Amino acid sequence: MHINFEFKARLRDIAAAEKILLQQKPLFVGEDHQTDTYFNVANGRLKLREGTIEHALIFYERTNTAAAKQSNVMLYQHKPDEALKQILAQSLGVKAVVDKRRKIYFINNVKFHFDNVEGLGQFVEVEAIDKDGSIGLDKLKEQCLHYQNLLNVTADDFMAGSYSDMLLAKKSSLA
Repeated sequence: MHINFEFKARLRDIAAAEKILLQQKPLFVGEDHQTDTYFNVANGRLKLREGTIEHALIFYERTNTAAAKQSNVMLYQHKPDEALKQILAQSLGVKAVVDKRRKIYFINNVKFHFDNVEGLGQFVEVEAIDKDGSIGLDKLKEQCLHYQNLLNVTADDFMAGSYSDMLLAKKSSLA
């Protein structure tokens, strides 16, 4: 398990935020088309990520607060395999499916996502990642705050829940 300190935000001008980040000369990993299938679980969240760059089974726990927050993550990277998705869907049931296009950048241990999510719009996510406990929570918080300020993210921009939560809320409000 590793620790992230992270935030998700909806910005008025996401292109401006990406331009600011590009001035920092981040490593561009690529643009990924990702389908995240969320499964019904008793606690936390479990999703299967199927992308052109990233493939992973991800379990995570975090509070749904509209602020930067700690997330405890377990990640299993795998080769694409339809059988895994079928096993999870049949045994747990599908909660939600999120379809997004994601630009992925890194600066050291900090990962940046510029997301265009089907049915929801555009977001930026910043994840300060400590994979082995060598960085510490205080440093992760400091990194998040630095990039929050750099990208002009205000408290009003923060999103509390996951994309799956937002899609489910939108779906229930239309019903």
